[in-house]
Amino acid sequence: MKLVIGNKNYSSWSLRPWLLLHAFGVPFDEHLESLAGDDLSERLRQHSDSARVPVLVDRDLSVWDSLAICEYLNAQYLSDSAWPQDAKQRAVARAVVAEMHAGFAALRQHLPMNCRAQREIEISPAVRRDIQRIDTIWSQYARPDTEGNLRLFGSFGIADCFFAPVIMRFTTYDVAISQASQAYLNSMLAHPSLQKWVTDARHETEILSEEEVGVDRA
Repeated sequence: MKLVIGNKNYSSWSLRPWLLLHAFGVPFDEHLESLAGDDLSERLRQHSDSARVPVLVDRDLSVWDSLAICEYLNAQYLSDSAWPQDAKQRAVARAVVAEMHAGFAALRQHLPMNCRAQREIEISPAVRRDIQRIDTIWSQYARPDTEGNLRLFGSFGIADCFFAPVIMRFTTYDVAISQASQAYLNSMLAHPSLQKWVTDARHETEILSEEEVGVDRA
């Protein structure tokens, strides 16, 4: 099985299924495509007609879109353990993941993921509304797992993976959030799989200028 991803420093969509695979210990090969260059679409179409990352290639099957990949992995490799087992909690978890998957456009546009950077940036009212909504989700649904780690709905799963890029954004731009949400953020930053991604990202040297926003923090 192969997961095609973009630059770890910048590719928020790639982080989500990569984190799910790595955290659950599912064996896979990682294929990284640089997101720079005029031939990007051509290179990505070798893996999927969508010409986007991520793409999961499992034998004769190619699955694109981060949520579709995570759903496939949950069904085929994780024994349905990446969603809450309680039906009501599962429904809510799916709702917040769908909200993250489709929404928060202002946050995505103005605070791009940049794992290497520590930046200051002016927060617009639209971005602030996105931040407040995410703060509400985290503070409402982050609960200790069996080892005391704060995870959404009390167990690591797809919901945590989908908000992982936001954790990186809030860290990069030093976004102020509630104490409860900050505790969840800190707990997730300590997850070994997320730490592995960040370490890899910091070793990358390629710079995508369009993703470099804000000014360096002193």
